[in-house]
Amino acid sequence: MAKEELITMEGEIDEILPDGRFGVTLDNEHRLICYTAGKMRRYRIRSVVGDRVHVEMTPYDLTKGRIVFRERTPGQGPAGARKRGYRR
Repeated sequence: MAKEELITMEGEIDEILPDGRFGVTLDNEHRLICYTAGKMRRYRIRSVVGDRVHVEMTPYDLTKGRIVFRERTPGQGPAGARKRGYRR
């Protein structure tokens, strides 16, 4: 038997919750509790309220999901530009 296919939808972060979780409202007004995917944590991709994200859900529980992609917002600086300060 094959593994179930994941459902991928788009939404917007509307709340930051403890333990690395986020409240996300999908385009169809459904609300989820989501966590960030491992690669996003590994590469320290930050998400804030108002960001557009792609969320994966399993068909078994449509109230929880995993954020797999954060869309770039206009006005955001170049990807490689960071402040370089003194570090001990």
